[in-house]
Amino acid sequence: MRALRTSAVAAIAAATAVTAVSGCAAKNDGKGGGGKGTVEVTATDSSCELSAKEFPAGHVRFAVQNKGSKVTEVYLYAPGDRIVTERENIGPGTSAEITAEVKAGSYEIACKPGMKGNGIRQKVTVSGKSASTKRDPKLDAAVSAYRTYVQEQADQTLPKAQKFADAVKSGDVEAAKKAYAVSRVGWERTEPVAESFGDIDPKVDVRADGVEKGQKWTGWHKLEQSLWEKKKISGDDKKLADQLITDLKDWQERVGKAEITPTSMANGAKELLDEVATGKVTGEEERYSHTDLVDFQGNVEGAQKAFELLKPVVAKNDPTLAKELDKQFTAIGTLLDHHRDSKSADGFVSYDTIDKAERKKLSDGVNALAEPLSKLAAAVATAK
Repeated sequence: MRALRTSAVAAIAAATAVTAVSGCAAKNDGKGGGGKGTVEVTATDSSCELSAKEFPAGHVRFAVQNKGSKVTEVYLYAPGDRIVTERENIGPGTSAEITAEVKAGSYEIACKPGMKGNGIRQKVTVSGKSASTKRDPKLDAAVSAYRTYVQEQADQTLPKAQKFADAVKSGDVEAAKKAYAVSRVGWERTEPVAESFGDIDPKVDVRADGVEKGQKWTGWHKLEQSLWEKKKISGDDKKLADQLITDLKDWQERVGKAEITPTSMANGAKELLDEVATGKVTGEEERYSHTDLVDFQGNVEGAQKAFELLKPVVAKNDPTLAKELDKQFTAIGTLLDHHRDSKSADGFVSYDTIDKAERKKLSDGVNALAEPLSKLAAAVATAK
């Protein structure tokens, strides 16, 4: 969970070189990455301007330019702040693109200068029906398999989280510490799907600096603070442990109903790498326990699972991209292997023992994977 996310929102995940949306009402004024049929999103420190506020359903391409002085995030929301897709960490003077499969309906596009608050929002309307082109059956198979995967991750998380909660409720600090990071793995592997609901993530995975005014801090990281910083468990913590299980059961029951498409799988894989870049490599995610590498591995594993399921189509559509992603996933796995510790309860060294040089290697590895991964959605969107 990123430090500055306050409403389970994230930024639009990037994709490049995608076929333009036929008949889209968007304009192309030659400013940046837009082309015919592209919806251009221009973000500044005080505005979020769109080249079109109505466009047809189907695979939609957004070209985002950050003309402000702050790092920004951009989101596409369905009603109820349900995330359709996201892209974060768009630096000043840089651009990003997204390919998303969007159904007819009312949505909002939000830009978040400084990656704070609810963002500057614009209402948009998606009309008509998606093109009737037949989708590759391999993509349908990928979606089905991924849906099974995310449900399995939720199902496997509950007993591990229960073990953690039971240790908290018994007042056993050391047992709770040992169970903490392991209880989060399934969540970290499938976080974009969990975040898509809008209301679960702020309850279970928000960090101290992501708590909104008037919101009670609950979830894993509040308990993490008590265990490692305060080194004691309060009566309120015991209640929070029960609440964590209640909220995770809600996630478990709802995850099988999440809307999943080939492009949302691809964008979600990129979002997981963004999570690593903005929270794990920096040490912000697990600032008290320093178990960031467990989360790091979970994010990478979830991204790799999505890619592997989509790979039969990607290898046909863009074989160079498929080979590069294979190479970079192997490389990031090798980097993580350097920091394993068989004596640790969670299998990794404490992140606060890793020096700047090693952190830079990890960061460089994440960046090397994130760049080709940003092209994954485009590769599956153009598949026939």
